[in-house]
Amino acid sequence: MSEVELTVVVPMYNEQEVLPLFVERLRPLAQAWGVTYEVLCVDDGSSDATPVLLQRLRREWDAVRVVRLRTNAGHQAAISAGLQRARGRYVVTIDADLQDPPEVIGEMLRVAHEQDVDVVYGVRSDRSSDTAFKRVTARAFYRSIRALSDVDARVDAGDFRLMSRATVEAVNALPEHNRVLRLVVPALGFPSASVEYRREQRAAGDSKYPLGTMIRLSVDGVTGFSTAPLRFATWLGLFGGLAAVVVLVFALVSMLMGNTLPGWTSTVVIVAAVGAVQLLALGILGEYVGRTYTALQARPAYFVAHDSLDAEGEASPTPAAPHVVPVAPAATVVDRPAVGSQTRT
Repeated sequence: MSEVELTVVVPMYNEQEVLPLFVERLRPLAQAWGVTYEVLCVDDGSSDATPVLLQRLRREWDAVRVVRLRTNAGHQAAISAGLQRARGRYVVTIDADLQDPPEVIGEMLRVAHEQDVDVVYGVRSDRSSDTAFKRVTARAFYRSIRALSDVDARVDAGDFRLMSRATVEAVNALPEHNRVLRLVVPALGFPSASVEYRREQRAAGDSKYPLGTMIRLSVDGVTGFSTAPLRFATWLGLFGGLAAVVVLVFALVSMLMGNTLPGWTSTVVIVAAVGAVQLLALGILGEYVGRTYTALQARPAYFVAHDSLDAEGEASPTPAAPHVVPVAPAATVVDRPAVGSQTRT
């Protein structure tokens, strides 16, 4: 495992249109990194020509490794599968849509070496390519997480990051289901830095994160890292009780003053208000009970159908060398300076 310096994990789902463009951008960059590397493409149960293109690519580029999941398990599960099978001393996760530029990977590796950090986040300094709705909701989500929990989530940082082997092993050791890796990684508290970049528009194909998926990811993030909604339910119940007392006092005063009307309206208002409070509190509790139920089932988040590395191992039981790209000349290898270098953010 130590012979591979860098693993690039690329989750893919129906990316036949953008895959050739992604490879065209990534391959010349990888050859200039000056380190041994592998490109681990995780096919998340694609139903288009993505599997065929990946197998063709693997024959043309010996650094490519293909892991295919049996069914579509979701973006976060696909990344988790890649982290579980990555062999590099450093692991980068990046989507194939080219919204996150692969040119930044070399900068991430340099920052990790110079600053001796375990995580380098890709932070979107310019999100003008996104819609105003997405920019506002994304910032609101991260700020809410920071306010509701102890997670120091980087605002405008998604799943484009570099992690050390120690970080990857820590993530893989977690028994948690429904992981939201953009919150799991900062929650570990490993030393980190960041590299800023401009977020581009998707190069081709359709977005795999529609509004419904973003809402589910937000719910998983909040219920997975904060108990504040449970306390909110408690406070909501207290305020509901106080409101009921106020309504009761108002009703008694009105009755004593002779200003009462038939009690249908007040009854309906009280019942509706109390019922709304109860349903909201039950819904919040249900989210946590559901997560507990899912954890107790202990079902795997994904199932691997094929790993090209395993297939090569079966064809050649005693391979002479790992399946990696040869190391570039020593003059181009990134040297690791001593700890205490100047910090870059």
